[in-house]
Amino acid sequence: MKPLQRTLPRPPALSCALACALASLLAALCAAPARADQVSMAFGEKIPPFCFPETNSGIELEVIGEALAFRGHTLRPKYYPFARVPLAFRNRDVAAAMSDLGQDMRAEGAAYGDPAVFYDNVFITLKARHLSIRTPDDLRGLTVIAFPGAAKRYPDWLGAVQKAGHYSEQNDQALQVLTLNRGRYDVALSDRNIFQYFTLLLSREKGLQPKPTEEQEFVQFNPMDYRPVFRDKKIRDDFNAGLKHLKDSGRYQAIYRKYLGEAAPR
Repeated sequence: MKPLQRTLPRPPALSCALACALASLLAALCAAPARADQVSMAFGEKIPPFCFPETNSGIELEVIGEALAFRGHTLRPKYYPFARVPLAFRNRDVAAAMSDLGQDMRAEGAAYGDPAVFYDNVFITLKARHLSIRTPDDLRGLTVIAFPGAAKRYPDWLGAVQKAGHYSEQNDQALQVLTLNRGRYDVALSDRNIFQYFTLLLSREKGLQPKPTEEQEFVQFNPMDYRPVFRDKKIRDDFNAGLKHLKDSGRYQAIYRKYLGEAAPR
């Protein structure tokens, strides 16, 4: 007598549409991880402590580089005279730029990222001059030295000074410290940290004896004034996610403290 054989029920056949869908899902799961790119970005060539081209270091380079690395991208900095940074983006020499320098570049295909670093620009004067700058009219008759792009960013304040021929922009911001200290300009427009950095550097290396200065705030601080721009919106989104991670993890403040110590913004 033959043993009883049981026939197990066969699973229902997959429809062609379902089989194709599962195959596509499997292919997606097995695919390579999200695209990682080398991101060429234009930076100003001399902006300590935010950017040190000779060592590819500085607050801004480290923040942007680590934010991009969060999703696998690699920062490839390219250095230009500060005023040429937007032009490098327009000419498609780079895929991103540290800033638009006050120019709206959305028409050039720019996707704006979240602010990576903060520049707190103030008017700086010699304390002995007893100058008070509260309105644009207070700059009348005074000479002003500033960073490239300042007149475009603050036209209400600097337009009349520029028109009168009393205004200069310098890529080398150490000149702001030197010329103000020597009385060649009445006012320097600079980021607080940059001016302080160059004052200490020139004192240590060049024997500068800095005269007492005072800072005069003239506009309400707006972090959206200075943002990196990207040509690729996906990379911009990846950067924003990485920047948020740096801030949430405390790494962002650690980078600032590395360069500014206790003077780092909170």
